Amino acid sequence: MSGERPLQGSVAVVTGAAKGLGRAISELLADQGADLALAARSAGDLEAHAADLEGRFPDRRIEVLPTDVTDDEAVRRLIGTTVERLGGLDVLVNTAGVIGPIETPAQDVEVGDFRRVIEVNLVGTFLPCKHAIPHLIARGGGRIVNIAGTSGLRGYRNRVAYSSSKWAVRGLTRTLALELGPHAVTVNAVCPHVTNGARMTTIVTEKARKLGSTPEAIHKAFAAETALGRFIDDVDVAHAVGFLVSAGARNITGHEIAVDAGWDV
Repeated sequence: MSGERPLQGSVAVVTGAAKGLGRAISELLADQGADLALAARSAGDLEAHAADLEGRFPDRRIEVLPTDVTDDEAVRRLIGTTVERLGGLDVLVNTAGVIGPIETPAQDVEVGDFRRVIEVNLVGTFLPCKHAIPHLIARGGGRIVNIAGTSGLRGYRNRVAYSSSKWAVRGLTRTLALELGPHAVTVNAVCPHVTNGARMTTIVTEKARKLGSTPEAIHKAFAAETALGRFIDDVDVAHAVGFLVSAGARNITGHEIAVDAGWDV
């Protein structure tokens, strides 16, 4: 990573920070100079990630704040504690999410499973925004980046809960961009496509099981749908987030960046 520190002196909250996208994004923000509040449900995974960041970036202030992003009071504490301990808030990145039922027709989806996906993916994005907004305004401006997905750009057969939640995250993003524009706060989304890692392995494996196929065949079919013929990596999404929170993106708001290896073309 570069020696430049464009986020030096800034404070960022990353939800879902323990693993996957959240881990890669928080690592990039730390490399760029930001002090961090790391939020996720798993305290152990957060502690391990924080220890790694502190070892690599000893001058960064890192707060570990285990949080259920669907709990209003817990999220209020997350943001309040961040501001109290780190002195303010400049950047919020919402990566917490769940995948929900896989390869399941809408009529077979349990309502509890549907509600759980909406709670985590949508409400769990809304609540950090809600509680961060007053502090971003008080700071004189800031950045919010939400993780939507290519499943929020088109319909997604047999993934009704997940697709619905990601379309809703796009609506939330655009609405907040309009509300917060007068306060110099930009709000954007990143839409990853199939991403190498444990979550995608779960999806590929379950899809193969339900279709009577093999994970290798499902992986190949997913990759073949993209212009570049491959999956993306967590770091690709992190770099898109890094751009959106940079000074170079100061006039970009209410939009989505698709990091998809050329799927939605």
